[in-house]
Amino acid sequence: MMASTSEKFLCSDEVRVTHLNEIWDDFSSGLDGIYKQEAMNRHRFMELYSHVYNYCTSLQEEGQRKHKAENNSAAGFKLYEKLCNYLTNYTTSSIKHSQNLMGEDLLFFYTRQWEEFRFSSQVFDGICAYLNRHWVRRECEEGKKSIYIIFHLCLITWRNIVFRQLNDPIMNAILALIERERNGETINTRLITVVINSYVEIGITEDSPGTQAETMQIYKDSFEKKFLEDTERYYTQESVDFLSQNPITEYLKKVEHRLADEKKRVLLYLHKSTEEILTRTCERVLIEKHLDILVNEFKNLLTHEKDEDLGRMYSLMARVPHCLDNMRDALESHVCNVGLETIAKCSDTALTDPKVYIDAILDVHKKYSPLISSRFDGDIGFVAALDKACGKFINNNAVTEAAKSTSKSPELLAKYCDALLKKTTKNVDEADMEDALVRVVTVFNYIEDKDVFQKFYARLLAKRLVNQMSASDDAEASMISKMKAASGYEYTSKLQRMFLDIEVSKDLNETFKKHLANSCNEKLDIDFSVFILSSGSWPFQQSSAFSLPSEFERVVNRFTGFYTSQHTGRKLNWLYNLSKGEIQTNCFKNRYTFQASTFQMAVLLQFNTATSFTVQQLHDATQIRMDLLVQIIGVLLKVKLLVAPDGENEAELEASTTVNLFTGYKNKKLRVNINVPMKAEVKSELETTHKHIEEDRKILVQASIVRIMKMRKTFQHQQLIGEVLIQLNSRFKARVPLIKKSIDILIEKGYLERADGKRDTYNYLA
Repeated sequence: MMASTSEKFLCSDEVRVTHLNEIWDDFSSGLDGIYKQEAMNRHRFMELYSHVYNYCTSLQEEGQRKHKAENNSAAGFKLYEKLCNYLTNYTTSSIKHSQNLMGEDLLFFYTRQWEEFRFSSQVFDGICAYLNRHWVRRECEEGKKSIYIIFHLCLITWRNIVFRQLNDPIMNAILALIERERNGETINTRLITVVINSYVEIGITEDSPGTQAETMQIYKDSFEKKFLEDTERYYTQESVDFLSQNPITEYLKKVEHRLADEKKRVLLYLHKSTEEILTRTCERVLIEKHLDILVNEFKNLLTHEKDEDLGRMYSLMARVPHCLDNMRDALESHVCNVGLETIAKCSDTALTDPKVYIDAILDVHKKYSPLISSRFDGDIGFVAALDKACGKFINNNAVTEAAKSTSKSPELLAKYCDALLKKTTKNVDEADMEDALVRVVTVFNYIEDKDVFQKFYARLLAKRLVNQMSASDDAEASMISKMKAASGYEYTSKLQRMFLDIEVSKDLNETFKKHLANSCNEKLDIDFSVFILSSGSWPFQQSSAFSLPSEFERVVNRFTGFYTSQHTGRKLNWLYNLSKGEIQTNCFKNRYTFQASTFQMAVLLQFNTATSFTVQQLHDATQIRMDLLVQIIGVLLKVKLLVAPDGENEAELEASTTVNLFTGYKNKKLRVNINVPMKAEVKSELETTHKHIEEDRKILVQASIVRIMKMRKTFQHQQLIGEVLIQLNSRFKARVPLIKKSIDILIEKGYLERADGKRDTYNYLA
């Protein structure tokens, strides 16, 4: 068959009047041939086209040229009406053969009839091209309803007659076919495709003349709605049956398979607009309706570490809004419980061994962090759940309960860092050190009382620096940089000042040596170096009373004079309790070098004048605090440099006890380190550190209150407490009683006042 939509015509001024009855028999005969799919040559196509053209352009009555437009409109309507009647009769007769057809037979009939009708209607539309371009277009522009281009008229006629009569049995046949496919059978999907395409194409709006745009209303109302209802029914039953006979893990695989099938089904024969609502329907039936069962299984999968199944469950649950909330809560609870159990198992050791404690924490974090990043796509909600869980079990666990203090975690973390960064024979290489510091910062971020960590870390760092025991300056700088990134410049400012003091002290020692060399070639009897520490940056207490041995007086006085001449107005406070040195012996068979504290050297140097002293005599000579002196003598007794009558130990020493130099001392090593921490010093440091923490907290709370009130001017009590808690959260978890007490102190100091008649409201006093 051939079709053409345009043709040139040569015509004279003389117009021949063409009557509809003259052309209709031949024209309708031509239409019969078109709809019977008979072959049509170009000549026959142009004959039919000319019938329409000539009729539309002729005048119904001679001599009325001035009314040509009106006459053409009337003639066009008569022709249009004839065409409508023809299409109605044709489609009515065409469905008579479908009366006894069902199932696939009906679908085969419908698809064949539709494809033939659609093709023939396109040819029909080409024959009526002139009618479409002129008369139909003009009628639509004038607002006439129920006037369409001929092809759309054909589709609407099909819809009004064929579709309306056959829709229900066709839908039943299609749904049955799809169910067979879902049950695993192979079906002829082309039958469904043709029907679906016809439903889309006949969805022409009749409300807006001239637009005739395709809408999805027929498809959605007649097919999609019923299809979705049938889908929900099918999968509701299947999911219940499957879950009753199979484990949840198999059900997850089944759901994945079904969702993929439905997506493929859309690509094969459904309209693309159905994909979203079909997916939502399946997700609601297969996932959301079984949410409780899936969440319970999620807990079991976490317990048994089924990572692959966990990933599959996440990808499915993520499809449904808010379904992941329950999973996140379950993860948080699970991780918290695992963390508490892990620490409880090693709590006895972890209380005194920072490595055991921190490694236990890191093991839990390392177990679940990769799970979230790899199986849960790094979901920010699950990351937050992990953070909450870690924050809970790190700050409150069996170790903190045993210590009766939530500050135990930051204390142990600081000691863990000290062991990591201190120079030992087992220090890790640079790459491993950096990884270890990253893990430390991971735990640091979960610590609530970061001010406690800061205090302990600063004290331990100070000892590493003054004792020159840092494993790596780069590692120390890296750790401070990480803390600075996490908590800000102010948090690490004093730590950075410590490093600056060490560098300045190195230069100062070189300058002092040059000064001695240039002043009458003066030389010291001993090797000497000193660290000048800024009093506000270092966490050291001023040394208690101590009588410096005469052997050290000259060099100390010489340096003091040099320093005061270099820095007018500054005063040196010597920290003898932190000083150390090496002392050589001439009283034993072998010549030994002892690495000792200044206090230990002061005691040993007393034995240059005698080999026997009472504890009281040593106290009088050194002025060392008695309880500390007893411990120092106890260490010397333990290493057998001194001996006491009847083998008395540290616990049995009294002021009247006599101790003697043991001249028979022997050791395989010629260099011996006897400088061990004193119990009294360790206990005193711990108490002092906690005392400073509490004092600093009071100041921080008061400063926070003043800042808030200065901005607010007037503020209600509960709101003020809330603001303070938020402001201080990055440093420590402030306690409400401390905030209330600080408010009272500020009222007494005149910074605040209670508002008149409002006991729970405060005013700021400038």
